[in-house]
Amino acid sequence: MRNVNAAAALAAIVLAGALYACSNAKSSEKKEEPIPTQAEMVKRGEYLVSSIGCDDCHSPKRMGAHGPEVIPETRFGGYPASRPVVKPDGADLKKGYMMLGSDLTSAVGPWGISFAANISSDETGIGNWTEQNFITAIRHGKSKGLENGRDLLPPMPWFNFAKLTDEDLKSVFAYLKSTTPVSNVVPAPVPPTGAK
Repeated sequence: MRNVNAAAALAAIVLAGALYACSNAKSSEKKEEPIPTQAEMVKRGEYLVSSIGCDDCHSPKRMGAHGPEVIPETRFGGYPASRPVVKPDGADLKKGYMMLGSDLTSAVGPWGISFAANISSDETGIGNWTEQNFITAIRHGKSKGLENGRDLLPPMPWFNFAKLTDEDLKSVFAYLKSTTPVSNVVPAPVPPTGAK
């Protein structure tokens, strides 16, 4: 009888040990995150775009009851091509100041005059871009997301946005590609006076 009890006890211990080992193996396995759906990426991208202030510079504005308000039909269209480029007299720039256009879609500083890009889904914006173009633009500060493109100019804070995760950048891109297209060819930057 003792041998039967001892054998049963030993079997119970072995079984308990096996169950414990199996449960630990499962909990120590790295759980893979589910791949987000396109709709989830767009929703996350919309949240990020609203949080990090893309509208501040990339959307033309008009004065409203509470100050500058985004013009919905030109949202993310960048500096309006139909707007004349006003060159500053330069006196304040010589003092080291930077100036912003009235709706923040243009900026003037030691680099010259820069214009906020069209980041809408139109082909004059990012409509023809690949996800990799977008990631290159943000990670490396390159115009049109081309490795050999010119550097992005101030006040674009790409070096801050470069710290976003790949998933966040992919979500921002997915959202921007879902926006209403705005046909607008933004002017090329104007180099500083005296630059070649």
